[in-house]
Amino acid sequence: MRFATYNVEWFTSLFDDDSRLQMDTAWSARHNVTRAEQATALGEVFRRLDADAVLVVEAPDANSKRQTVAALEDFAGHFDLRARTAVMGFMNETQQEIALLYDPDRVTARHAPRPGTASVPRFDGTFEIDLDIDATRDQVRFSKPPLELDIETASGTAFSLIGAHLKSKAPHGARNTAHAMKLAIANRRKQLAQAIWLRARIDQLLAENRPVMVMGDLNDGPGLDEFEGLFGRSSVEIVMDGPEGALFDPHARLALSARLGAAPTSARFWIQQEKRYLQALLDYIMVSAELRDRGPAWRIWHPLDDPECWADAALREALVTASDHFPVTMDLEI
Repeated sequence: MRFATYNVEWFTSLFDDDSRLQMDTAWSARHNVTRAEQATALGEVFRRLDADAVLVVEAPDANSKRQTVAALEDFAGHFDLRARTAVMGFMNETQQEIALLYDPDRVTARHAPRPGTASVPRFDGTFEIDLDIDATRDQVRFSKPPLELDIETASGTAFSLIGAHLKSKAPHGARNTAHAMKLAIANRRKQLAQAIWLRARIDQLLAENRPVMVMGDLNDGPGLDEFEGLFGRSSVEIVMDGPEGALFDPHARLALSARLGAAPTSARFWIQQEKRYLQALLDYIMVSAELRDRGPAWRIWHPLDDPECWADAALREALVTASDHFPVTMDLEI
């Protein structure tokens, strides 16, 4: 089976207030790309992925007018995708939901938030942790609560899937350089606290002998390497390693072991001030030992780095037009 994670930049802008796909010549939220062009490119990418389940990061917004599930299922129907049923968890207020689009003939997916405890609350609750070692417990909330799913495949394999989008906010509203640094450090602490919270949930599942898959955008953020000496570990390292066992993603392990060397990348951003592109590894599919033993094969569908994507002009152009992130897939016997 094939599982994928895909961060779709401003997916929500392609839908009207009735959660219907807009295929017109109006501009999308992507630079110099119309809604029809982005939607067509996304349809091509999803079709070529042909995944049994796709975690959609930055899925269409859910609010009093729009519905994420309806929008994704309308998109899937428009392009006749095999992954045509959607499920989401807790709504958020960022216009960037987390949802799973899947093939109901191959996969059953159910939103299954774990009951909260005093030390590990539900993801729509509040997590208490001392962020700055001042003997005072800070309260942390997810701006984008992770999506917890119980998954069962057609062959009867059951496991827990967590879809996440961790992100350290930019220091908006900073009065000067020193204030910007103070805000950046505070936001970074909150992101690492969210990673600790997520890892605590993973350890709960592993303690129950549940196979676990964690996928999504674990964004430490461009430029945050300067904080490595201050914080010691990245959110990726926190999520991957814990007392109940490590999770594995080959791209993450390679990047962490080659800090000064070449590393895989899954996203490409235009830096206006520097007139160049910045590439980063932000998207992951991590699995526990039982799933790793099933022979998974990972792939980043990067149009400039993957030879098959590069050689296929239609797919290459679709990947560049569709989003500033590229899909990551994992195939395994399940």
